[in-house]
Amino acid sequence: MNHQTYENPLISRYASRDMAQLWGDQKKFSTWRRLWVALAEAEAELGLPISAAQIAELQAHVDTIDFAVAADYEKQLRHDVMAHIHTFGDQCPGAKGIIHLGATSNFVVDNTDLLLLRESLELVRDRLVSVIGSLADFAQEHRALGTLGFTHLQPAQPTTMGKRATLWAYDLVLDLEEVEHRLGALAARSTKGTTGTQASFLELLEGDHEKVMQLEQLVAKKMGFDKTYAVTGQTYPRKVDTQILNTLSGIAASCHKGATDIRILAHRKELEEPFEKQQIGSSAMAYKRNPMRCERLCGLARFAMSLDSSAASTHATQWMERTLDDSANRRLTLPQSFLAIDAVLSIYHNVTSGMVVYPKVIAKNLAEELPFMVTENILMQAVTAGGDRQSLHEKIRQHSQDAGAVVKQEGKPNDLIDRLRRDPAFADVDIDSAIDPGALVGRAPEQVDAFLADIVAPLRKKYGSGSVGDDLRV
Repeated sequence: MNHQTYENPLISRYASRDMAQLWGDQKKFSTWRRLWVALAEAEAELGLPISAAQIAELQAHVDTIDFAVAADYEKQLRHDVMAHIHTFGDQCPGAKGIIHLGATSNFVVDNTDLLLLRESLELVRDRLVSVIGSLADFAQEHRALGTLGFTHLQPAQPTTMGKRATLWAYDLVLDLEEVEHRLGALAARSTKGTTGTQASFLELLEGDHEKVMQLEQLVAKKMGFDKTYAVTGQTYPRKVDTQILNTLSGIAASCHKGATDIRILAHRKELEEPFEKQQIGSSAMAYKRNPMRCERLCGLARFAMSLDSSAASTHATQWMERTLDDSANRRLTLPQSFLAIDAVLSIYHNVTSGMVVYPKVIAKNLAEELPFMVTENILMQAVTAGGDRQSLHEKIRQHSQDAGAVVKQEGKPNDLIDRLRRDPAFADVDIDSAIDPGALVGRAPEQVDAFLADIVAPLRKKYGSGSVGDDLRV
């Protein structure tokens, strides 16, 4: 690390080596060279005078890039693609004349981006699968652990800790479906030409429209795509970038939501993220156990969400067949979106695979609110036993108000249940069964079972356990 100049923390601190290398110069410019090889091979197959020896010479130097020479050329030419054409040509003198034949700069730039987007989405897919798996394991373990539910962040009907984890997991399942959709929709730009008209290739292939179309399909196939975009300008449709960054933004939002819930539960002392033996929560307050992993996750997720709007703005301002103001923006937004999401998912897996649950605190917190929540069950039992519904409702209302005043004004425990036990109107009610938390969580445990069987099990069968970014230190 160079300590004199700014280093992008997405590389030095957060993202995995796998994702960082995907967007590194070696990968990028080697892919440019592979595309030039694919173009030469396809043109040779269609009868252009390109020899096997020339193609072999290009293939031999795909990965041996002299970056210093390329940088010198770019200083002179002020054009990155031409700089790398010259650098490649210096290494392949016999093939120099056929490199980039008939192509525009975006032949290598955009087709490479599409390949990198595909590989990055595949890596994100693997990360998603891993987090869904860890959340599923957690949900199964705590499928029936009753806990206070919240709506409006106010106490509500009880649920289970396992059911709550399925909510976090299901958001990611929906994100996974969107990633798969985007992967399925990706296509090659291939050989569309300078403004998308393929004029240069039509000239090169002597007006043979059939061969121009064959060339486009051949190159796409060599790139690993079975389809190309129907029409383009100089670039592939920048709408694609908006769709992909929107997908990544959606993943970020899902992870942020789950991590925020975990942070709230940590505040309630019901659940904690992993906390290492030597970890320090605060430089001043030695007792603190801050949820720093979830906090980091949320910070990175917000950054990823913010990049979504940049892609939309770039798409909106691509005048006619394209403007170059997309270039600098996309050099930042595309890789950094993926790097941020890679880090977010890796942290999320680390947290969700090691969460610590405190059942006694959960039970205590639930018990404090439970008296108010069971009043409807008690009312129904009392009515069934022969009581008058309206009269019983009023008694419960009065007891609830009095018990609430004791809690709020005197800071004492909630004594509503004791009040109801002492009231003869409820003498025939089995209050103990009415306040059993297990009877108040509805079908939450069974919903967990169904979610694991119907949603998670097929994903595990299809994808395995995913990938977690083990080289990260979180």
